[in-house]
Amino acid sequence: MQPDDLAKALAPRLGDRLLGVETFVGTAGRVRFRPEAALDLFRAVRDELGFRHLSMVGGIDWVDHREVFYVAWSDDARQYVILSADLPADSPHIESATPVWESANWHEREAWELLDIGFDHHPDLRHLLMPDGYAFHPLLRSFKLHEPEELEVKQRSV
Repeated sequence: MQPDDLAKALAPRLGDRLLGVETFVGTAGRVRFRPEAALDLFRAVRDELGFRHLSMVGGIDWVDHREVFYVAWSDDARQYVILSADLPADSPHIESATPVWESANWHEREAWELLDIGFDHHPDLRHLLMPDGYAFHPLLRSFKLHEPEELEVKQRSV
């Protein structure tokens, strides 16, 4: 599958919510979409195009906005596709992909925890790596490391 094929298949379903399909070496392409199209796009990519396995959900803090991306795999086409949406920095949230791909569950929890990207209607959005109550998002560019003297260091004897 080529980027032009993706665009032709997705455009009728998404309309102006499809922002474009770009060439991305080694994949079927990179689909850029508006956040409100998330569930429609996820279902179309899975059901109509055969990308049945979600391999990854990740994010990038570009300071003025956040980008969330999804990498899905098709056994039939033996290709990956990348799905990407820009989210406003002051309210970075998108609909959860877990109703479409169950494998999104822990990936979305990690993106929320590390980058403060909210996933609406996620079934269990809670800390995965950090302790409960941890208020920081370590992969945000605004995150500042604490000076060693500011941190409480707990020692344990074995």
